[in-house]
Amino acid sequence: MSTTIAEAVNTLSELLQSLEDAYWESSTLDKKDRFYDLISAVNRELSELAKLSIQDHHLEYEPVSFEFRRARAKLMDLRKLMDDCVGRAATAAKLEDLITDVGNLYSH
Repeated sequence: MSTTIAEAVNTLSELLQSLEDAYWESSTLDKKDRFYDLISAVNRELSELAKLSIQDHHLEYEPVSFEFRRARAKLMDLRKLMDDCVGRAATAAKLEDLITDVGNLYSH
């Protein structure tokens, strides 16, 4: 099943919000750096997608920015380190779900 650009933008926007929540909830610079790197990659992808015409939002999505394509491994690592990196259970659960959704974006 393919994902449209509009669906990808919604998923990435939610991921961005959850990563920002995790950033502000982090207690160490190391954890903040990890989230900041991912936030930057998602922001870059959303910025590139924002350049598209609204008429193109029904087209199939594929990752556009180099930073976001490179961030895939870091997102998957975050899933493994979730208990150590994210203190609040609600934020961790939301990120888990969104990382799965974003992982599906990469696979198309």
